[in-house]
Amino acid sequence: MNPAVTRATRSVIAVVILIVMLFPLYWMLNLSLQPRGTGLATDWIPRALNFDGYAAAVRDQGNSLLVSLIVSLISVVVTLLIATPAAYALAQFRLRGVNVVLLVLAVSQMIPGIVIANSLYGAYNSLGLLNSFGGLILADASHSIPFAILIMRVTMQGIPAAVLEAAKIDGANQVRTFLSVAIPLARNGVITAALFSFLFSWSDFLFALTLTTTEQLRPVTLGIYEYLGADQTDWNAVMATAVFAALPATVLLLVAQRYVAAGAMSGSVK
Repeated sequence: MNPAVTRATRSVIAVVILIVMLFPLYWMLNLSLQPRGTGLATDWIPRALNFDGYAAAVRDQGNSLLVSLIVSLISVVVTLLIATPAAYALAQFRLRGVNVVLLVLAVSQMIPGIVIANSLYGAYNSLGLLNSFGGLILADASHSIPFAILIMRVTMQGIPAAVLEAAKIDGANQVRTFLSVAIPLARNGVITAALFSFLFSWSDFLFALTLTTTEQLRPVTLGIYEYLGADQTDWNAVMATAVFAALPATVLLLVAQRYVAAGAMSGSVK
């Protein structure tokens, strides 16, 4: 077969697959710009841009968006504070039982979320952490920390030992070497871990549903769920909320995609 025809066929197939994958996003955006009350009988292209849905989303779900943002950002900070030094220690120090620790971290990612949520509910009920920012942040961070450690450990294993030794010869102690040398060199892994930690927290539904019962502490995922469960007919407001919910993740992925790609591939080629 002609190579030009082959490339053209592959390009067409790729475009068709891309259209199919992106169509739900387009329909979400399309519905969010339609007049109030539209649903199945929606125009494929908005005849006139209508932002009433976005106004309703800000009015009804503004607090939920703010809660999600606060919880996600603080969860990222907690995750990095714990996971970064742990990853450095597992990568650079000669510790006994490292393989066992890594196995435990990997297995922890395989436990169903509902099992963890139910266990946390019992513990939180005893500790008085239900319906609290701290409890929700701790739950989200505990979900992100094992993954962040595994990601950053691979990156930190790629740091040349000679660079760390040179820092020690220059008088830097372990803490200074870690902060001034290791973290900058492992930047791709740190950014990747931070991004996924944010996405884990931002998209969390199970912990929010299990550990919170008040509107004052209701993340946007739970807000959309309750929106849909209230016999909602104003789909423009629902989809506008979904657009707001998708926006941070989209922006972060676009901004940090090169760091994520480098962080994910680090360690794959020695």
